Amino acid sequence: MFDTISALVPRDPAYPDRTRTLDILNRLLTGTFYNVLPYSFNEERGAGGEYIPLRNRRPSVRYPLCRLVVEDSVALLFSEGHFPAIDCPDARVHEALANLVKEARLNLVMTEAAIRGSVGSAAILMRVLRGRVFFNYLDTLYLTPVWDPEAPDDLLSVTERYKVRGTILATNGYDIEDPDQEYWFVRSWDTDTETWFLPSPTTSARLPDVDLARTIRHGLGFVPVAWIRNLPGFSVTGDPNDGACTFRAAVETQIEIDYQLSQAGRGLKYSSDPTLLIKEPASADSEIVKGAGNALIVSEKGDARLLEIGGTASAAVIEYVRMLRELALESVHGNRASPDRMTAAQSGRALEMLNQGLVWLADSLRVTYGEGALLALMRMVVKASQKYSLIIAGEQVGSLDVDAALSLRWPDWYPVSSEDRQRDAQTLSVLAASGHISRETAIKTLAPSYDIEDIPGELSRIETDQNQKVR
Repeated sequence: MFDTISALVPRDPAYPDRTRTLDILNRLLTGTFYNVLPYSFNEERGAGGEYIPLRNRRPSVRYPLCRLVVEDSVALLFSEGHFPAIDCPDARVHEALANLVKEARLNLVMTEAAIRGSVGSAAILMRVLRGRVFFNYLDTLYLTPVWDPEAPDDLLSVTERYKVRGTILATNGYDIEDPDQEYWFVRSWDTDTETWFLPSPTTSARLPDVDLARTIRHGLGFVPVAWIRNLPGFSVTGDPNDGACTFRAAVETQIEIDYQLSQAGRGLKYSSDPTLLIKEPASADSEIVKGAGNALIVSEKGDARLLEIGGTASAAVIEYVRMLRELALESVHGNRASPDRMTAAQSGRALEMLNQGLVWLADSLRVTYGEGALLALMRMVVKASQKYSLIIAGEQVGSLDVDAALSLRWPDWYPVSSEDRQRDAQTLSVLAASGHISRETAIKTLAPSYDIEDIPGELSRIETDQNQKVR
């Protein structure tokens, strides 16, 4: 069914196959996949009385299983309680980046990138405007990256190119000759400039002219775009610029669930309004009125009955859908835990084991969106401080050390219980007292559970408290 419906999505030969594949997956993620079907599910007959096949009808019940898996995994990745802390031995760099994460609301940007990038890839643009740093998500549907052949992890340029109506361009301040025509919108980023081009008609083969009024020279020495391949594995588009799709293995099953639930709903509606069957010969002059309060009189050899759908069929559909859901969630490492089966409060470790598949999925996403993208953005900020006088949290930070080591400190997957905290405290206390770990390492281990952001400051306050007790 997935291939049947996908074939109805318009194919624009001006775009590569990669764009169409990502567009179809985006439709699944946003719930607009069925919009290409011409009929609603309740339309069983066409205008000429012909039967409309199910494959041409939009299901009336839609279970967003794919989006639920994506949102659950991203919640374990970049929600308020799971966003990693930027760690750096350089105190100035550490403080500046910690303040920037809050000021730029980077958790919102990374959350959007992880959700929308679940189709295969994502991109985040860094801009410096009047000394302040901003981050924006870029849809990779119409982006084309070019990599340095001598440094395959460094971008040489990123180009954005897509079609847009002339009326939209005119609304945004462009001088358009024919508002009803389609135009190419093009802009690109390289290591020195953000270049905008004047819109050109899609029917023209001439290269577009540079828009000098909107073109900006950033002079950073690097492309200010972090390109993210969603998951390691087989590229969903066959293009090496894209990674694996988070939910691709569950797509066919989700479509099957939607149509099965829609059919079950259709059967329940028929059960509420059963069809009357009259076996001839019947009374010809009797008026037929359906309903339990109306008696129908037939002849001696006639018969009449109501055709009803039994409840066993609906129960079988529900059980089948439940099994499909289990298989789909297992195939994409989704959360299969049922709250009904949890009779008591669970510790953080117990919840982690219960949702092991989802934790494994989020752990893989940590590599690409955390170690790969978030740290890349932070290194861009440090390099940008060499070119611009950055203003973070209302203060100028000056030039930051580009050689400072950056790392991420991730919190626990699930909140720990009081018993977990007690065991951790006892273990760390013994290790620190025996000299196997330092006090700073012990505090770093406990920092996520107790919301400690400034490790050196916490050590200083502990030392002050101990000195006061000695006195």
